[in-house]
Amino acid sequence: MDLELLIYQYVVPFSIKILVALIAFYIGHKLIKYAMQLLQKTLETFKVELILLEFVKSVARVLLYVLLTLAVLGYLGFDTTSVIALLAAAGLAVGLALKDSLNNFASGVMLILTQPFKVGDFVEVAGQMGVAEKITLLNTVMRTGDNREITVPNGQIYRDKLVNYSARPTRRIDLVFGISYDSDLRKAKQILLDLIVAEPRAHTDPAPLVVVSELADSSVNFTVRIWADAGDYWPVRFDFIEKVKLTFDEQGIVIPYPQMDVHIQATAAPLASAELVSEASK
Repeated sequence: MDLELLIYQYVVPFSIKILVALIAFYIGHKLIKYAMQLLQKTLETFKVELILLEFVKSVARVLLYVLLTLAVLGYLGFDTTSVIALLAAAGLAVGLALKDSLNNFASGVMLILTQPFKVGDFVEVAGQMGVAEKITLLNTVMRTGDNREITVPNGQIYRDKLVNYSARPTRRIDLVFGISYDSDLRKAKQILLDLIVAEPRAHTDPAPLVVVSELADSSVNFTVRIWADAGDYWPVRFDFIEKVKLTFDEQGIVIPYPQMDVHIQATAAPLASAELVSEASK
């Protein structure tokens, strides 16, 4: 076989195939780029979170390039069946190795889609309380009140009970104050009502509540309920407790210590004396 025949029968056709494959890959690349732009606009229309949007785009881009590459290799005459089988086996192995991570990832997608809390919310989850600072596809980063950073896996958040203290604009402050039985009940109640009225951060709707809730062993207990903005919950709570103590002291209302009255009846001594007299008379 001479060189000219070799070129015409093998080199030229294969070169044409290579050229067509390169052109097809270039066109596919442009189409994938356009598809990514279309996908982004569609997801933005549905107001998908940015982190989920970027993840979906990344997965779609990888899948489209894998399909394009397989199509080009198939056109060039390569056996793509073994490649597909290899990719499937690799995907299964990675899935088994990253089982916990995939669980956290799936939970992260659900958290982003359902949005039970967002960045900046004060939440309690997995026995931890803090402000959610960052929500990723695998975990959530929280900042506690004493400025510690806690990273909680999303799987644990999605599985456990979640309390979002920032979900509502207002919160109710529940307090209990006990006064002694000797203190003026009506006066103490009026003091509590006046302190609530004097608190500018307390809401009037819903109306506050001051009631006698219990006649305890050593005190008469008042239950006080005050509504305030969620951001004012702790400042109002702390300030109100301090004002109640100071005002009660000024007005002679006693907050008693826990105490117990013990009454002892002296019955043992007379019985002992009677027994001695009986013995002496025998």
